[in-house]
Amino acid sequence: MSNKETFGSRWGFVLAAIGMAIGTGNIWRFPRVAAANGGGSFLIAWTVALIVWSLPLLMAEMVLGRKTGLGCIGAFRDFLGRKFTWMGTWVAVVCLGIAFYYSVVMGWCMKYFTLAVSGAFKAGMTPEQTTEIWNNFLATPSQTILFHAIAVLISGIVVYRGVNNGIEAACKVIIPTLFVLLIIAAIRALTLPGASLGVAYLFTPHMSDLANPNTWLQAFTQSAWSTGAGWGFLIVYGVYTKKKDDIGLNCVLTGLGNNSASLIAGLAVIPTVFALSASLDAANAAVSAGNSGLTFIYLASLFPTMPAGNLIAAVFFFAMTIAALSSLIAMYELGIRVICDFNVSRKKAALWVIIGGFVFGAPSAYNATFLDNQDWVWGVALLISGLFCAYAMMKYGVEKVRTEIINHPWADLYIGKWWSVCIRLFPIMFAIVFGWWVWQAITWYPDNWMAPFETFSVGTMVFQWGILLVLALIFNKTLADKTIEGYDITQAPEEEEAV
Repeated sequence: MSNKETFGSRWGFVLAAIGMAIGTGNIWRFPRVAAANGGGSFLIAWTVALIVWSLPLLMAEMVLGRKTGLGCIGAFRDFLGRKFTWMGTWVAVVCLGIAFYYSVVMGWCMKYFTLAVSGAFKAGMTPEQTTEIWNNFLATPSQTILFHAIAVLISGIVVYRGVNNGIEAACKVIIPTLFVLLIIAAIRALTLPGASLGVAYLFTPHMSDLANPNTWLQAFTQSAWSTGAGWGFLIVYGVYTKKKDDIGLNCVLTGLGNNSASLIAGLAVIPTVFALSASLDAANAAVSAGNSGLTFIYLASLFPTMPAGNLIAAVFFFAMTIAALSSLIAMYELGIRVICDFNVSRKKAALWVIIGGFVFGAPSAYNATFLDNQDWVWGVALLISGLFCAYAMMKYGVEKVRTEIINHPWADLYIGKWWSVCIRLFPIMFAIVFGWWVWQAITWYPDNWMAPFETFSVGTMVFQWGILLVLALIFNKTLADKTIEGYDITQAPEEEEAV
């Protein structure tokens, strides 16, 4: 491990970490969920969730990567013990399960960027007409698979080039560009007549909403999914840090960067919806239309009605594309790191991940219902991944982790006992949020909620999770044996810091 790559600078790491956190969820999910769940009240709950759920998990992940110098599978083996290797397998497979369909989503964004540039969206288009464009695209596998392949290829080129020349170099361009694009879209939205109604809708808190448990559950879920807390990304990126690199401040900057992007996206989307919709009912319909409905149907019909609308539409969909790219390269890197830990060369590992990304993503590109199912199954499974990360900290010793690893002698930001309290309370928070999602699924399918082949049922989660869990346990010893020995970055000798 002494010859591993490292990030060249703090900002290289932070930008890569912010890139892994910022994705399409910041742009298409956050605005509608915030607007639909109390606006300003939601923002308060969402900020609390960042502090008590997301930041503690991000730090826990980075601890795992820095303490072991290994990807997800090896990190859990060395940090918890060989019999817990299966937990790392779970984290890795769940993230790759998302990567397989996430490239399809990136392909959708690229397709709509090309439509915006070509002027396909005309002023006066109704949501029914943009729905037809959307449905025709999804019903054309040659198109969906083509753009899926392009997304895999672009992401693959980045990770194939390595950490410094690939991920770090790309994120130094991608993330500033993303913020500039979002700011341009937000400024244009805020200058629209009637935009103030959307701003008030997004930011005005209502105490009654803070008393509503649903506001808090939606806020915690959004924070968990948006920041990537517990996904395994920072385990991998933590492997590429140096002895003196900070954990606390870097994770705080990651969380704040992610939330800043979400707020700017909210200012770009919600004022646009309220300013350009024909009525308040139409605006509410757009907000409640789901991720793809809001983005590819309603916004596609609203953008052309404003001056320079096609230009703003192109800016918006390009921002969506590079947001998806920055997350997808992190997902691919997670897979590459795991394969490299089996003593496989990086270039060969990258090729395996790229080929696998295309092959296993093709079903989601071919059938959007299959994608919805995979998003449901592995999206909720990410909550379990977060629980495993918290458990690792508790088994090792929460205070020991905080005082010896997080608050190391070169730490720039002292992390207090609030971190330890949040990690200890995490199982309770997990039980509430996870239980809520399970209960929701039961209410969706009251008569057949355990059906294994329903798109959003409890049964389909249990069925697919069960297969993963059984295989992870069967191959626990094999994977533990095949993974190379780790390297404790926090104990690295001084002379290796420049490697």
